[in-house]
Amino acid sequence: MRLDEVIEHCLGKPGAVETYPFGEHVLVVKVAGKAFAFIGLERPGSVGLKCGASREEAAELRERYPESVGVLDYLGRYGWNRVDLGASPAAAVPGDELRELIDASYAAVRAKLPPARRP
Repeated sequence: MRLDEVIEHCLGKPGAVETYPFGEHVLVVKVAGKAFAFIGLERPGSVGLKCGASREEAAELRERYPESVGVLDYLGRYGWNRVDLGASPAAAVPGDELRELIDASYAAVRAKLPPARRP
């Protein structure tokens, strides 16, 4: 999946808002003020996502794709992974699976919102 496709998929979520709290090099996509994707805009790019189910799921994903998935700086201990988009095709997370990871991150963040704030 290319960087522009990741951005488009994230911003296509209901209530998704584009923010740049860390400067022009990191796009933070939020829903109701809560981040669900940290997108590194320097080519080839990366995306930090909350692992939907558990820390164990986050660790399993890193084991399955050791060359392209790592712990997200500062948030990794809370179940966030970084997916590098520039990995070789053989080592990269497949596009369909990356879309599912984005969807799971959005759903996990949205689920913790008070019902009145959910889009």
